[in-house]
Amino acid sequence: MEINNTRNSSKESMESSKHDEPIQVRAILSCPNCGYKKKFKNQFLRKDLELLTVAVKVFEFITCNKCGDLIKLDLEFNF
Repeated sequence: MEINNTRNSSKESMESSKHDEPIQVRAILSCPNCGYKKKFKNQFLRKDLELLTVAVKVFEFITCNKCGDLIKLDLEFNF
């Protein structure tokens, strides 16, 4: 019985540690017409993944200052 309790508690601690690990995200904004390129880096905890979703929705409609075309958004993730 004590072994089962230990196994369960170790699983719980492993799952909670996964939620504490940050996800590193790099956003690369580029314009296909005029060659504009900008990189941003940020970290999100797994439990705060909604923040990443909101940030991506904001970046989705950014236009280029030089030519007015929509900016291309590429995301790179490091877990």
